[in-house]
Amino acid sequence: MTGSVLTYLDEYGDITFMESPLNDVDSLILSQFCYLKFDGIVPGINEGGQCITLEEIAVHPQVERLFSDTRFEKNNRALFERMVKSRRYRHMGLHCYVNLVEKEWEAQFSAISFLLEDNTVYVAFRGTDETIIGWKEDFNMAFLTTVPGHTMSVKYLNDVATNLKRPFYIGGHSKGGNLAIYSAMCCKDSIQEHIRKVYNMDGPGFHQEVLENCHYDRIAQRVEKFLPKSSIVGMLLERNTDYHVVESRGRGIGQHDPFTWVVKNCELVEAKEVSGSQKLMDESINDWVLSLNEEQMRAFIDTLYQVVSASEAEDLITFAADIKKSMQAVMGAMKEVDEDTKKTIKEVIKSLVDITYQKTRKEALGTFQRITGKNNAKSESRKELSAQSKDAPDATEPQE
Repeated sequence: MTGSVLTYLDEYGDITFMESPLNDVDSLILSQFCYLKFDGIVPGINEGGQCITLEEIAVHPQVERLFSDTRFEKNNRALFERMVKSRRYRHMGLHCYVNLVEKEWEAQFSAISFLLEDNTVYVAFRGTDETIIGWKEDFNMAFLTTVPGHTMSVKYLNDVATNLKRPFYIGGHSKGGNLAIYSAMCCKDSIQEHIRKVYNMDGPGFHQEVLENCHYDRIAQRVEKFLPKSSIVGMLLERNTDYHVVESRGRGIGQHDPFTWVVKNCELVEAKEVSGSQKLMDESINDWVLSLNEEQMRAFIDTLYQVVSASEAEDLITFAADIKKSMQAVMGAMKEVDEDTKKTIKEVIKSLVDITYQKTRKEALGTFQRITGKNNAKSESRKELSAQSKDAPDATEPQE
């Protein structure tokens, strides 16, 4: 039976972690679960290791705060309710919650640790939330080798793992998956030894120099990266690491949503590969990102942030709620951009168009050559058979 993370909990929620250890579907669940707003409910990292169970959260007076992200309220609520009812999750402890938004540093960072009944820990890093500063930090990953969230993730993992003294998993969805890998690469050697697996659920990759400088090879065999077949985010800067492609019921960018990923029994259903047209787009974007110098990319991203921020919306939900008003403010802000920056933006956009055109043209030429090559082969084969038939003796004539 195929379904989603929700049907997985319906079918297998009564199997404890003592009976069956954490699997890839559990990792996807916890990577999504860490998007809930635990402020004021789950003890922070400086609260002496205190924790609260899922059952206790269910009766907490501020439990409704968990679902304040209206983008996924319905699914997050369904996820929470199923986890609370399940033997697998209801006794899970939650602690060391951190949630920071630093505009000055252009950083949005959130992490939480889940204590599982089999004495293991799942350290989860939240992906991009609805804040505009979080959205900008994702873009910053395209041209900076590290962002503030990377530094925070390493400190968080070192602090949490030093006190726990347990084997653990690390994971996250979207940007959270990127942070999971970075923290695993750069944490203390004594902590790295206790990492069982690192999960990157459709999160962006890294510049090659980061993988080399941080000695990615030391953890490579423990990394599991999953992305849907129409992945955009997960293929950003994805060049040199292995990954699994999973089926999704979503369309386009909607496949980034973990609730659309297809689950069968206790596994994520794997697809054959990233779709051809999507792979072409991903390669074009990656070539574009790598072709720009830091000044060009920074100007491009800073200008986008400047004009979107002109809407005075604190988050993307508010921005979209009154899109007409937001876009009026954006258009007004565009008029204020200086001529040098406008020129840079035009050059950056033109380079993306040029690269995409060249790749599309090259792909079309390759397809044409494959087709005509086959046709030529068939034509030559027919000519050869025809020649052979002319040279062959007539079957009606007696042969010596």
